[in-house]
Amino acid sequence: MEITEYILSFMLFFNIILSLTIIFLERKNATATWAWIMVLTFIPVFGFILYLIFGRKLSNKTIFTWDTKSKLGVKSAVQHQMREIESRQFHIHDPQLYQYKDLFYLHLRNNDAIYSQDNELEIFTEGNRKFDSLIEDIKQAKDHIHLLYYIIRSDQLGERLANLLMQKALEGVKVRVLYDDMGSRRLSRKLIKKMRRSGAEVEGFFPPLIPKVNLKINHRNHRKLAIIDGEIGYIGGFNIGDEYLGSNKRFGYWRDTHLRIEGSAVNHMQTRFILDWNQASRHDIVYDKRYYAGKPKGHVGMQIVSSGPDSEWEQIKHGYIKMIMSAKEYIFIQTPYFIPDESLLDALKIASLSGVDVRIMIPNKPDHPFVYWATYSYIGELLNAGATVYIYQKGFLHAKMIVVDSKIASVGTANIDVRSFRLNFEVNAFLYQGTVAEMLVDEFEKDMEDSTLLTHDEYHKRSLWIRFKESISRLISPIL
Repeated sequence: MEITEYILSFMLFFNIILSLTIIFLERKNATATWAWIMVLTFIPVFGFILYLIFGRKLSNKTIFTWDTKSKLGVKSAVQHQMREIESRQFHIHDPQLYQYKDLFYLHLRNNDAIYSQDNELEIFTEGNRKFDSLIEDIKQAKDHIHLLYYIIRSDQLGERLANLLMQKALEGVKVRVLYDDMGSRRLSRKLIKKMRRSGAEVEGFFPPLIPKVNLKINHRNHRKLAIIDGEIGYIGGFNIGDEYLGSNKRFGYWRDTHLRIEGSAVNHMQTRFILDWNQASRHDIVYDKRYYAGKPKGHVGMQIVSSGPDSEWEQIKHGYIKMIMSAKEYIFIQTPYFIPDESLLDALKIASLSGVDVRIMIPNKPDHPFVYWATYSYIGELLNAGATVYIYQKGFLHAKMIVVDSKIASVGTANIDVRSFRLNFEVNAFLYQGTVAEMLVDEFEKDMEDSTLLTHDEYHKRSLWIRFKESISRLISPIL
């Protein structure tokens, strides 16, 4: 009995010490702090293990270091643009966009996201079209192919792409593939070795020091980038796998949003890839002008904005909020998960209550149950504020898109949830052109035909069991 009491006393003491550490040293968001204290209180031993894996912050030291960044002229270009904006000498091709100069400035100051306005893009909402285009561009590659994906499967699409990349590597094209170790945990090691033998370089982001034991799995590189010869770039929500072609019976049709870009913005996508690659690989990419071959082509304004747990600021979230607060007519949002923090939720409620047409579209099926039920909890608050909510029925909605007033938009990898804002490494393209915004609105309105409207009355008819699941999921949503 004494031994049992000793163990219980030790566990209680240890939990108190860990709770104090979370409160005073980690300096987490208050909501997340309470969520972790609740976990430690109710499941003391297992809760500690969960905290080691999912609760610890990244080291404050910068994990992305690239001493040649200054050679690219990034810092000087950012400072030059900031001075132009501050002195009102910044020239914008479309005068209607000058009202968003503070959004340009926000991303410039907090993210070194240079604004370019000489880009051309193509929008993909269906996997077969996106991958047919990507594969064709890879076939035409002459110098290098850089791919970064959160998930790469060893299935039919994964094998098809891997075979093509090996062929290009044997032709003398420099092939580099970066995958997230957690997201691509089912990627065949045999296939990786085969690709490396062909001359392709393949690396994992945050691999474990000990096999199967990775204490960094909570911080995932959720970015999806492809850069071909420094001239063509892809960014958006599609990963590499058959399910993204709609072949998975569980999810059915896969609805996503992805961009193919040509223009100066590709240079900024390249910088993001190189920074990530140099963190993961022992074979750093050194500056070479051939990697920066993006040439002016088109008139779309764009900023490539990245965020991650290594940063002091939640850059993409701040960009979303700034867009929302600028809205005068409407805000259209598509997201598979809707778990906003108070700042973003309040921004949307204020917009809706002030007469802005706020429309949110979410999927009708979960790929993560707790996240799904937490989403429904937050959606209820927006319904009460007068927002319109659509439930996508055709398949699984994975798009991460926001459009404001037919002028500005954002497409990328960041969901509207705490994980994307604080825990994952993400990248989005912020877009400034009415034509592009209207194209995205057209896609949203097409999706409305395959969706059902969630009415206020229907929402409040939920069973007690569903409300209970929503309440529990919402309590732990800050740590999902």
